[in-house]
Amino acid sequence: MATFQYYVASTIDGFIASADDDLGWLLQFDQVEGVNEGIESFMAGVGCIAMGGDTYRWLLEHEPGAWPYPDLPSWVFTHHEYSAPAGANITFVRGDVREFAPDLLKDAGDKNVWLVGGGDLVAQFANAGLLDEMIVTIVPVVLGAGKRLLPLRGPTAPLELVSHKTIGGAAAELHYRMPKGRA
Repeated sequence: MATFQYYVASTIDGFIASADDDLGWLLQFDQVEGVNEGIESFMAGVGCIAMGGDTYRWLLEHEPGAWPYPDLPSWVFTHHEYSAPAGANITFVRGDVREFAPDLLKDAGDKNVWLVGGGDLVAQFANAGLLDEMIVTIVPVVLGAGKRLLPLRGPTAPLELVSHKTIGGAAAELHYRMPKGRA
């Protein structure tokens, strides 16, 4: 059965981007051996993608001319009017994530729904009791401020640690299962 997964990189102090959406702190690790193995393995289990409008805009600005997920149905939750790049299978929606969850799961088929990018949309899934798993790669950098990993009002019930591993001798991937009910 498909699950809703938040796969993301975070600084040690819990930020996924600087306040102005800069990811330089993360991109400096692209050439570290083993860093990209996790995403390749994860993507093999992804059948559908959901993201917010800010993440969509960031991807368009940083991947000009090519949609990075051409073979996957993608859903963008936004209040803005956007158009999709040629060849991209993108559905633009606005509203409560619960309304679209069955369609996302249907598009994912026997794979999972990847909640991409910012924590705000993921927090909506968590608050609706729909976030099943978090796979967080902790990168050895401190930003001090920026966009939070998961902006929930806490505390949550304890998450269940499913697995952990070291990546590239510097980062740690932590795979958690969310508690059922409200996050």
